[in-house]
Amino acid sequence: MSGLVTTLIIVGIVVVLALYVWITYNSFVTLRVRVDEAWSDITVQLKRRADLIPNIVEAVKGYAAHEKGVFEEVTRARAETISAQSPAEATLAEGHMQQALKSIFAVAEGYPQLQASQNFLQLQSELVDTENKIQASRRFYNGGVREYNTKLQIFPNNLFAKMFGFIAREFFEVENMAAISEPPRIQF
Repeated sequence: MSGLVTTLIIVGIVVVLALYVWITYNSFVTLRVRVDEAWSDITVQLKRRADLIPNIVEAVKGYAAHEKGVFEEVTRARAETISAQSPAEATLAEGHMQQALKSIFAVAEGYPQLQASQNFLQLQSELVDTENKIQASRRFYNGGVREYNTKLQIFPNNLFAKMFGFIAREFFEVENMAAISEPPRIQF
């Protein structure tokens, strides 16, 4: 009789432990997928902004063709944004893009006809909307990373996380927070 009780207790402990590992593993997978989805949202918004940039450049170029250096800077920043594969690369590209956008809008300020152009005004509006979406996507991504990384580091989860190969993710931080704390100022 005591052998049966001991066996049942051992089986119960093994079952509880197996359930804990199963639930923990599935929660790691769920959080990792959520972080991947959030990163995908960021890349979609960065791509949307990158697609707007050539239109803005063309609109400004028609009025300020002699500003070749500014246009090249914007083109380089756009390419860097598109090719960013990790949060660290995106962070660097984001800083360059913000500087490039400031430059092109500084050039645009010198051309009242451009500022009155309906096409340019619509592009500005779309850019502001996209910048807001990028900021919201970045907050969602960083929230997911925070939740995922916290779960990875809590004991005893950290033992299972290492065993199953789950690793911490990096936050999408920007080098110069002041530069992106709000969308580019493009009021004329």
